[in-house]
Order: sequence, then structure tokens, then C-alpha cells
Amino acid sequence: MSSIRIYNARILTMDAGTGIIDNGVLTTRDDRIAYLGSSDKEPRERSYDREIDAKGNLLMPGFKNAHTHSGMTFLRSFADDLPLDRWLNEAIFPREARLKDGDIYWCTKLAVMEYLTSGITACFDMYLKPYEIAKATEESGFRCVQVGGMNNFSQSLELQEEWFNELNGKNPLTSYMFGYHAEYTCSKELLEGLSKLAHKYGAPVWGHNSETASEVEGCKERYGLTPTEFADSLGLFDNGGGGYHCVYLSEHDMDIFEKRGLYVATNPGSNTKLASGTAPIARLLERGIGIGIGTDGPASNNCLDMFREMFLTTGLAKLREKDASAVDADKVLEMATAGSARAMGLTEADVLSEGKLADLIMIDLSKPEMRPLNNITKNLVYSGSKADVKLTMVGGKILYEDGRFNIGEDPEVIYNEVDKVIGAMKDI
Repeated sequence: MSSIRIYNARILTMDAGTGIIDNGVLTTRDDRIAYLGSSDKEPRERSYDREIDAKGNLLMPGFKNAHTHSGMTFLRSFADDLPLDRWLNEAIFPREARLKDGDIYWCTKLAVMEYLTSGITACFDMYLKPYEIAKATEESGFRCVQVGGMNNFSQSLELQEEWFNELNGKNPLTSYMFGYHAEYTCSKELLEGLSKLAHKYGAPVWGHNSETASEVEGCKERYGLTPTEFADSLGLFDNGGGGYHCVYLSEHDMDIFEKRGLYVATNPGSNTKLASGTAPIARLLERGIGIGIGTDGPASNNCLDMFREMFLTTGLAKLREKDASAVDADKVLEMATAGSARAMGLTEADVLSEGKLADLIMIDLSKPEMRPLNNITKNLVYSGSKADVKLTMVGGKILYEDGRFNIGEDPEVIYNEVDKVIGAMKDI
């Protein structure tokens, strides 16, 4: 049974009404938080494997990346400055078809390293080869919720059911949800089959949804419905779930999201770079629709940086609404932590509290961009950066600290293996 004690800390629990605990102490026992509170109330009945003086720095829940394609690190900065349809069909799909067994394993490990430097403790990953992804994340000690990316060309219904049964309940770091790539890459019959599968297990369903205006118009031409309306008509959302991007949701789409208890995973960095548009975040909040924040994949963003995503979430919303008070930074911080966790089904890792999973980060408050401490939460969203992440812990294990990784692999080995992956595709 491993245990860590972190003392002399400021603690932001993200639990409503708690605020920031000064001179706080947090202890862990295995993968859980054993004590969280002020130092004067701390029980001192045991010794610890390690004690860490936080020196007044901030402990808070780790960020949860609510939408990504981790294995696409091999295509970072490889096919930029193209519209989405050309980016996918001319640059991405042909190279993904050349991936060999083991490639995604190494590419995912590279993504995990970047997540950790950005204070991300879990990701909602939609990509190819789920067993390789699970192996890479489990070996690294990182938490990963996978979601199906089924389409007309890959990931059959039979495979989704297999993965659902094999990747749930076997390892505490790994789970799996049903999903589809997008309406425009799936036949109606395929989505009907997925709906039956979701009903069989009473499970939620996720997919790319209304990312571009052309996607919405194409669905209307095919079915006379928006992507949200079409998915709902097939019963895909009867057990919850949600959509990635959701830039072009209509008011009726939002009615469906509200009625079904669906979540939106917004991806402002990717949507900006691909000129897809700006999601109606302020309107979604007005309607009480749950929101998480994702980076999207490293081939379209191109970085896996939650600080940049938080700033863009509030900044773009203010521009869209022409209102500097729109989408308060405190709410954005909640989206990136607890909101994303709940969208991903990680209700045991949403806030810092005794008995919850010890998925947390330490922010270095001694950095100039974090001073003065007029408002720590505003600093995190408006002036913070991944350079301020001092420590990242997942399940009670410190995976990143002061620039060093503890993920069971030499970073240079990972870099070299990923270079080999893209090096084998230069002829395309």
C-alpha cells in the first residue's frame, strides 16, 4: 500500500462552495485521497512513503481531455493549413491506412507525455487499435476512456461489442464507450446497429457532431434532419452520451441535448485552426447543458495543451457574443476539470475529496505569470501555461515532476519510435 503526503499547499478542490484551502494537506493511500483539509485537523497516525513540501503551491484536480485522437501524434505539423475535408481525405486517411501493429502504441505514449506536461490526467480517446491504446496508457499509468470511432471503413459493430466487454472492468485505468466517427462517414444501417448495441447494454453513445456547416447541410440533404436530430431519431442518445465539437447546433438540437442529458465536448483550438467556427458556449451554459473541453488530436490542433484550450473557450465566446463578461473563467476551469470528467464518466475523478481518485496536479505559483495572487483561478485561465505544471499524479502515482517523467519508458526511445512511424510514410 503506497502513500504520499503533500503539505503546506493551497488546495483548489473544484467542489462547489469549498474555495481554496490555505495551509492545506492532502494524503493518498494507493489510488485514493485519504485526507484533504487544513493542517491543524490532519490526523498524524501513520508514516508515508514520501512527503512533499508544496511550498505554498496549488493542488487541484487534473484536467480531463474530453476529446482527442492520441495516436495521431505522428502527423503533428504534417498536413496543416488545409480545410477539414481535404485535410482528412488527402492527408490523414491515406497515412492512417499505412499504420502497422505497434505504431499507435508508440504514438499514444508520446501523447501521454504531452498530456502530463499540461496537467491532463485522463483523456477521452477516439482512435484506431484500442488494445494498443490501452496497453500504452496502462503501462504509462495514465487514465484513458476510449470511445468507438466506427465508420463505413473500420471498427465494425462486432468489434465495438468486443472492445466494450474486454476494456471495461479489467483495469482501473481503462474504460470504453460506444461511439461513431460521424454521421457523414456512417451508413444509416450501421448507426441503427450501433443503436441496438447501445440499447442492449444501456450504454451512452458519442460521436463527432455538427463540426462544420457543410456537415449539417449534408445531413439535411440526406435525411431532412440535423446530425443531432438524425442520431436521436435512431435512438442513439436514449442512454445519454454526447457530441464532439457541436459548433452548429440549432435550438432544437439543444432541446435534444437538454432532454437526453447529453454533454458537449468543445474543441476551440482545432475549430479555430481548421476554420470550422465557434461553438455557442454561452447559449449551452444558459440551457444547463454539460460541457467538457478537449484538445482534439495532435494532427489538427497541433498541441495537447489544456491551458490554451481554456483561454480559447472563454476568449472566442466573448468574441462570438460581443460581451467581455460572457463565459466566466471560473466556469471554464470547471469545464476543463469536473465538467470533462463527468462527460467521460469519471465521476470518481471530478473533484478533490476524501475517497475520490488521487488524480491531481500541482501548479507552481512562484512563476511571474501567476503573480500577484489577486485571483488564482483567473490566473490559471488567462495567464497560466503548461510551464506552470510542476507535478502530475494519476491514481496516487506521480507520473511527471519538475520536467521528469515516470512512465516506465525513456522519452528518447518514444521519440525515436514515433520518428520511425512517419518516416515510413514519406513516399505517400
